[in-house]
Amino acid sequence: MDLSSDHAYWRVKSGIIANYPPLEAERACDVAILGAGITGSLIAEALSADGHHVIVLDGRDVATGSTSASTALLQYEIDVHLIDLIAQHGPDKARTAYRACYDAIDLLEERVARLGLEDCNFTRKDSVYLASRARDVPILQAEAEARRQAGIEVHEWSAGDVASHFSFQRPLALHSPQAAEVDAYRLAHGMLAEVRRRGGEVFDRTRVTAVEVDAAGVILQTDRKLKVRAKRVVAAMGYESECLFDTAGLVDLRSSFAIASEPLAEAPGWWRRCLLWETARPYFYLRGDGDGRAIIGGEDLPFRNPAARDRLVNRKGRILEKRFHEMFPAARMESAFAWAGTFGETADGLAYIGSYRKHPLCYFALGFGGNGIIYSVIAAEIIRSSLLGKQHPWALPFKFDR
Repeated sequence: MDLSSDHAYWRVKSGIIANYPPLEAERACDVAILGAGITGSLIAEALSADGHHVIVLDGRDVATGSTSASTALLQYEIDVHLIDLIAQHGPDKARTAYRACYDAIDLLEERVARLGLEDCNFTRKDSVYLASRARDVPILQAEAEARRQAGIEVHEWSAGDVASHFSFQRPLALHSPQAAEVDAYRLAHGMLAEVRRRGGEVFDRTRVTAVEVDAAGVILQTDRKLKVRAKRVVAAMGYESECLFDTAGLVDLRSSFAIASEPLAEAPGWWRRCLLWETARPYFYLRGDGDGRAIIGGEDLPFRNPAARDRLVNRKGRILEKRFHEMFPAARMESAFAWAGTFGETADGLAYIGSYRKHPLCYFALGFGGNGIIYSVIAAEIIRSSLLGKQHPWALPFKFDR
C-alpha cells in the first residue's frame, strides 16, 4: 500500500540520507524486525543496545512509508481523553497509559542525546489544547483534573489567558509544558545507523512474503526467494501486518493531510511557536520546524485508497492554510509543500503492543493513531523487557486482550 503521497516534506527536505541494500543472501539473527520506519528503527536500536543481533527488513526504502508523512508532534496526550479511558479501562490502566506517554518524551530525549542525533532536531516545546466551543469547556476542566490526579502537570488557561498568548480567542485551553517536536525521517535513519554500527543489518526493498515457525524459531521468506532465520520476530509494519499475520480488524485506517510553509521570519500571535491542537473533529494541529516553517495538519478522513486520498491534497491544503490565516492574520504565511499520509488508529486510541494469539515467537507494535512516535518509544521498552522475560510496568494498557 502507498502510505504517503509523493511529496511528503521530510523526504524532499533530507533526500537520500543513507543507502541500504536489498537482501541478497540468506541470514540468521536473534531478532528480525519487519518495518524500517520510525517504529522499527526505535525498536531495533533498543534491542541492539541490549546485545541482540538484529536484522531489519522493509519492502520500501527506509522510512518512506507513514514515517515520511508524519508531522511528528510529540505529546503525551492520546486522541482519547484520559477521562474517557478511565471509563473504558479503569483508572489504573488509563493513568498508566498517559504516564507512559508522558515519560516517553523524556526517554526519547535521553536516547537522542546519548546517540548524538542532533540533526533530527528534537526540540522541547509547550503544547496547548484548545477548547473549540463553549460546550467543550466542562470536558477540558474534567480532563485537567484527571491528569493532575495522574501526576501530570497541566495548566488551565481562561479565555483571557488564551487571548493574552495568541492572536485568536477560545473559551479555555489546557497548557502542557511536556511536549516536543522532531524530524521523524532523520530520527529513523539515525537509529538505524546506530544499529548498523553495532553489527546489525538493515535491508530495504526486501518484502517478506511468508512467516513460518519450526522448532528452532521463525523463518521469513522474502520476495527474492531468500530466507532469514530468527529466534524472534517483531512486526513493526503498522496496518500492513495483516498481510502476514491475523491482525485484520484491529485498526481502522485514516488519511491525514498536511502542509509546510515557507520559512516564517516572524509569527505574530503564535506564542513560542508552540504545538497547538483543538477539541473539534476533524481537528487542526500546528507545530514549527527548525527552518522556521509552520507545519500544519488535520482534516482527517476515513481512508479509501491512495489515489482518492491524493486527489484531495490540494483542496485540504487550502483549508489548512485558511485556518492558519484565520488564527494568525498578521503572519505572512505561504504554503510550500502539501502531502497526505495514511495511519492506523484503534477504537480506544491505544496502541497494541506485545504478543498476540497464536504467534508466541512474534511481537507486535500496531495501531498508533495520532501518538505514533511516542507509542513507538513505549513499544521498544515493552518488547525489550519481554525478550528479557519480564513484563514492563507500561505493558498492561497496550495488551491485545485488554
